Amino acid sequence: MGRVALVLAALVAAVTVPMGHAVGRTEAERIPAVPRTVVLEGKELLRARAKVRAGDKDAIRALDALTARADAWLDQGPWTVTDKEQVPPSGDRHDYFSQAPYWWPTQPKTEANPYGCPYVQRDGERNPDVDRMTDHPERAKVFASAYELSLAWYYTGERSYAEHAARILRTWFVDPTTRMNPRLVHAQFIPCKYDGRAIGIIDFSQGFTSLVDAAAILDTGAPGWSHRDSSEFRTWNVQFLDWLLNSAFGKEEAAAKNNHGTFHAMQVAALAAAVGREDLARSTVVDARTRLVNAQIARDGRQPGELSRTRSWHYSTFNLVAFTRLAAIGERVGVDLWRYTGPGGGSILGAVRYLLPAATGAQPWPHPELDFRAYAASDIVHAAADAGDREARAALRKLQTPPGGDLWLLRPAAEQLDSIRDGSGPPAPAGREPTGHDSGSAA
Repeated sequence: MGRVALVLAALVAAVTVPMGHAVGRTEAERIPAVPRTVVLEGKELLRARAKVRAGDKDAIRALDALTARADAWLDQGPWTVTDKEQVPPSGDRHDYFSQAPYWWPTQPKTEANPYGCPYVQRDGERNPDVDRMTDHPERAKVFASAYELSLAWYYTGERSYAEHAARILRTWFVDPTTRMNPRLVHAQFIPCKYDGRAIGIIDFSQGFTSLVDAAAILDTGAPGWSHRDSSEFRTWNVQFLDWLLNSAFGKEEAAAKNNHGTFHAMQVAALAAAVGREDLARSTVVDARTRLVNAQIARDGRQPGELSRTRSWHYSTFNLVAFTRLAAIGERVGVDLWRYTGPGGGSILGAVRYLLPAATGAQPWPHPELDFRAYAASDIVHAAADAGDREARAALRKLQTPPGGDLWLLRPAAEQLDSIRDGSGPPAPAGREPTGHDSGSAA
């Protein structure tokens, strides 16, 4: 009997009520509370858990893929920003430190010129030196592992998943000796040019909001995750939200007219909802209508700011990850971003429909793309289908399955599935490459 089958048998046994007995307090306590997630819909997670317990074939298939990923994380981590070799310009190892991915040296590296300055930009071509700065790849592992482990615990009740997720979160965000400072002042620096840049905020893009949901899942009573852990993680989020809103870098990123502006708004809305600032979350989503949808999406669904890139498919799907997650947050705070259409005819649903011919293989993608991966659109199409779009729903059966399996049923929130780097996730199931979670796409 496989691992998932054993887990399913245990779950069924746990909820079996002897004949003639009503479901009382003891049995009810075994049913987890609805997670107070902000991107994921907590009630959908609870419904998916019921499908797992009932032995639903699709749910079990997805759980098999999810637990394979979670198992691969159990002997990895935790990680910390304080173990890096490089010291940020601030002199504080608690500051996150990363290098701009598309910038390359023009001179040989020497003792006098260790970085090979000056640097020039080569859009879409990723400099492997980026991963020698360990904060960036380890951040990706923190985001992916804590999310997948938390979900695996929620669906299986296996305490080792929750305990390791808690350890990972506590090390990166809570423990005073290892925690990251709640700011991104040295993200995506360019040697000999900038000590950090506003666009470095994109390093936290989708992945950090998944992490906020992971903590909400653990808050339902996970072993290893204490009330103090939860409180201190919330404090970190309050401080980070303040930095996103009020720092010079935060304000600059908020004004961006492409995916940087979308992801900044999504982070602000998610954090605001998570820490109880629902009015801010709501106003951020409302503002996204005119400031983001109107400015970025054309009547026919094109996203001109993303199509100008050498990785136009990647960035078109990447930006829609932010838009669809922002729309999900809107649903939590009473704003319908899905059905908004701007005066120029642009809409999120229109942008999704523009991807469908390439996503389903009906037509080739008509724009520059160095590495086309049709599955990058999978979650986005799922999100639009769940929002009621008929064209998206009809396209579902024609989509390319993402590496590692389609997990939408168990975590219905769009992710960046085509990583721009290798090895950002855990070892994949045999025969499959690692998937996304590398929220470091940038200029």
